Amino acid sequence: MDGPTDRQADRQTDRQTDRQTDRQTDRQTDRQTDRQTDRQTDRQTDRQTDRQTDRQTDRQTDRQTDRQTDRQADRQTCLSFLRPRPKVK
Repeated sequence: MDGPTDRQADRQTDRQTDRQTDRQTDRQTDRQTDRQTDRQTDRQTDRQTDRQTDRQTDRQTDRQTDRQTDRQADRQTCLSFLRPRPKVK
């Protein structure tokens, strides 16, 4: 039969096992939460960076296109002044 000492030892072992299990579960949960949070933060940062890069690229492309269009229009205007005008009879 179990004596009082055996039952006390069993309870102490159970408590110790429960504490170890709780600590291990807490650490595992913390690691999973940290990884999930890191992935989510990385995705949000990547999306934000992509949007910002796209906006900057679009603005730069628009400016470059505008300059090229302006230069071409200026050239055509200059050429129209240099062309001989048809003689009116």
